[in-house]
Amino acid sequence: MKNIYRFFLGALVVLCFASCEKFFEREPIHQFAAEYYFANENQIKMYTDGMISSWMPSMDDIGYGGNSVYNDLIATRTSTTFLQPGLWDNTRQGGWSWTFARRCNIMITRMEKNAKGNIDEETYNHYMGVARFWRGYYHFARLKNFSNIPYIDVVVDSKDSTILYGERLDREEAFHHIVEDFDFAEQHCLGTDKYNTEGRVYINKYVVLTFLSRIYLYEGTFRKYHDVNPATNTPWTNKYETSEQLIRKAADCAEQIIKSGAFSLHSDYAALFLSDKLCTDEVIWGRAYSEELGVQHNLTRYFNSSTLGQQYSGTKELVRQYLKTDGTPVLTGEQTINEEFKGRDARLAATVLGPGHAIKKLDATADPNQTINMTYNCTGYQLVKWCIPDETHQQNAIDANSLPILRYAEVLLNYAEAKALLGEMNKGIWDQTIGALRKRAGVVSIYPGDAGYVKDNWLRQYYTAADLAYVPDLSDIELEIRRERVTEMTLEQGLRMDDLLRWHQADLAEKRYNHQGWTGIWVTADEAKNGFKFESKSYTFTNSGSVDEKIIPITNTSDRNWTLEKAGSGYYLVYNFKLEWLPRNYVRPIPQTSLNLNPKLGQNYGW
Repeated sequence: MKNIYRFFLGALVVLCFASCEKFFEREPIHQFAAEYYFANENQIKMYTDGMISSWMPSMDDIGYGGNSVYNDLIATRTSTTFLQPGLWDNTRQGGWSWTFARRCNIMITRMEKNAKGNIDEETYNHYMGVARFWRGYYHFARLKNFSNIPYIDVVVDSKDSTILYGERLDREEAFHHIVEDFDFAEQHCLGTDKYNTEGRVYINKYVVLTFLSRIYLYEGTFRKYHDVNPATNTPWTNKYETSEQLIRKAADCAEQIIKSGAFSLHSDYAALFLSDKLCTDEVIWGRAYSEELGVQHNLTRYFNSSTLGQQYSGTKELVRQYLKTDGTPVLTGEQTINEEFKGRDARLAATVLGPGHAIKKLDATADPNQTINMTYNCTGYQLVKWCIPDETHQQNAIDANSLPILRYAEVLLNYAEAKALLGEMNKGIWDQTIGALRKRAGVVSIYPGDAGYVKDNWLRQYYTAADLAYVPDLSDIELEIRRERVTEMTLEQGLRMDDLLRWHQADLAEKRYNHQGWTGIWVTADEAKNGFKFESKSYTFTNSGSVDEKIIPITNTSDRNWTLEKAGSGYYLVYNFKLEWLPRNYVRPIPQTSLNLNPKLGQNYGW
């Protein structure tokens, strides 16, 4: 209850910024005599709690990543406007807001004036690190969207015309300032029990290091795989940090957490997403929920609704990425849904509905065999990650499973990818990272090149197809790391689309089964003709009608239609929705409303 109380107090402090006066002329916290605030630890902590409540990822950010969930491996009934042909322009674009940066700068400025010397240096530097971490993270979120951005490290008032009406900084210079903030946070944020509590809510050294391993890897690989800054279409200057230096920073941050021994992999993968309490052996930062306190969410309902969200579904391309338990890949997609879960990576059944998945019915009876519901499923692959196996939860916002935001598993993945790109991967590091993740999933770990390793030609073709705009030269190790990021992190914070963006392969989101749509389950020729059975339920294929037991393949290729595509001795169920990816989409347009206020911002290349 104390943590909840602190959250509300923190939120109250942030709300106290609101005023009817002009934004840049108001004093930030009238109720607390802002000029003298931030003089002691209690005041500073109250303010940082408010920052957490403002910026901590929400349920949708965590579970399906907002718009980032629209990708190559998750089918949706429609799609984000950003990916639909000819619809997006700078009049639709938003997000050019710097309010939270102002909050960070108020904290930094007031602490320098009022707290320095009044609280012990270690505590002072910790909270200064928290403020600078948030400032850097907030700027980075905008850098990902717009590439060239201003960097604001002062409390702006109405007289600061250079900032208010100035030009944007080049991406490399802006990120250099972000790095300076992150370096300070890395050096000074503490990881003691005072800040690394069982609730896993506070920003601390481990949260900072994990985010930095993610962010440095993102920016380092973005520059590695993109020859130019997408805002200007000009080559990188390497005036500040190089891509290799940033990848090195990612590896160093991850290595610090690994060597600390503070975290380990939780033994039960599925429990990470379904437990009432956070699995604190693995979860580094998380959002706790409680039925007792009435703090609940609706992810189960969201993934099991024909009216909420986009009716997300898995795809054949997602399912094929999961290895067999002997450590070898599945060599064909022509396996029915009743066959392909046998002898597979345990994470598959924890992510996609397979045979033998028990669920509690509305009448409170136990059903050992949940069935597929095609009224909100596009492909036959129903998603179960994050979902409480209880039909009551499918109809009500009553979930109390706590949600991990940062996990030790991601630290291992970031470390493995960074070391591979630096040319420093070896069997020891492999066993410590990818091997450990596979062992947890019941999969034999085989180091690429060792006896028993089987190359996955389908996966290689997936990332190196001739019709892709960018075809990387991937080693078997790099390819397996990409596989592992999918099987471990699917449906977590939109990380899949972030990976495609940084790898310069976001056009995979449009490509999908020869540009025809998302590929679903495979059915035999007999099943296509007479239907198939999954658990106790029969499904038939027809050209008309729409009931729960029927999948409807339509023979045309217009949007929002199913079709059965001939494949070998059977058919793939394909759900079509036309998407488009243009090179300019690696950066979003500067909003027209912002350009109207400040034409010096300029527009991004291609927009």
